Amino acid sequence: MVPSPLNPQQIQQFLSSVLSQRGPNSVPYDESTKWLIRQHLLNLISSYPSLEPKTATFIHNDGRSVNLLQADGTIPMPYHGVTYNIPVIIWLLESYPRHPPCVYVNPTADMIIKRPHAHVTPSGLVSLPYLQNWVYPSSNLVDLVSDLGAAFATDPPLYSRRRPQPGPSPPPYETRPPPPPPQTVDQRPFPPSPYGRVNHVHHQDDAAEVYKRNAINRMVEMVHGDLASMRRDREAEAESMLSLQGGLKRREEEISRGMKEMVEEKETLEQQLQIVSMNTDVLDSWVRENQGKTNIDVDVDKAFECVDALSKQMLECTASDLAIEDAVYALDKGFQDGVVPFDQYLRSVRLLSREQFFHRATGSKVRAAQMEAQVHAIAGRLHS
Repeated sequence: MVPSPLNPQQIQQFLSSVLSQRGPNSVPYDESTKWLIRQHLLNLISSYPSLEPKTATFIHNDGRSVNLLQADGTIPMPYHGVTYNIPVIIWLLESYPRHPPCVYVNPTADMIIKRPHAHVTPSGLVSLPYLQNWVYPSSNLVDLVSDLGAAFATDPPLYSRRRPQPGPSPPPYETRPPPPPPQTVDQRPFPPSPYGRVNHVHHQDDAAEVYKRNAINRMVEMVHGDLASMRRDREAEAESMLSLQGGLKRREEEISRGMKEMVEEKETLEQQLQIVSMNTDVLDSWVRENQGKTNIDVDVDKAFECVDALSKQMLECTASDLAIEDAVYALDKGFQDGVVPFDQYLRSVRLLSREQFFHRATGSKVRAAQMEAQVHAIAGRLHS
């Protein structure tokens, strides 16, 4: 058994050293629960200083032996208005804290376990509803010891051995255990047992052992410092990576939008290319049909034949628009040369501009109707 220090700081160092130890003598607890085990023991010692953490060998029923942590000492028990101390050992088994610890009442040489007892077997094993209903991770050692004290206060598990008294006749056998003696004040680390005196042997470590323990503690502190520094660095790096990930996510969204716009623009250009190809075919056909014709009496107005009413209307609107543009240009030239008076120039430009606006508006509507008809025609050819 390896005793731990009684100083709170030394207790913390002891638990850190035990839980971080590697090798055949290390405690067999899961790495993910070692921090919680340490906190449970520190909270227990803080609430009940009469208990101290130790490591010792625990032997299972099948003969297996394993090095485990335990809380050894006494727990307070109020009885008839007086507080007594019950010696117990709380073993933290390999599956702790996911499963409950194993609690034993540890009577001294002048104590006897009460038989029968509702919560303590003749071997000292304690069974409580709190242990049977243990729930990870809410259950803990502080609440367990509190329940132990309350259960023992109702029915004390130990009583003193009866010593033979001088006299001609021995006293009659008492079937009811006597009440425990009152608690006495003592300066030892553990409060005295209510059923007898407990002798504690204090061992002095030699200088080499003290130096070894201090060296191990310093190494543990250095490792913890390095781990804390590495953790801060990793957290900063993770924060930077998350920020970079956010930037990449935004760029991905921008690229997706750009790709979508490019696909839409490509489809529009393909439609326009098909229209241009169709018009090119029409012009090529017209050139082939009229190539070699030398008739000089061709009527200019009949040089182009419109294929439909929309084309004819578009041709008229365009011709009118261009004619008005030429007329306005001639008026500008005449006004600059002084041939056209100013008031007549303004009236003519106003009337021509109004007429040109109507021709251009009609041409825009006709152009939109032609585009819609061409799109329908292309879609019909693609489906066919």
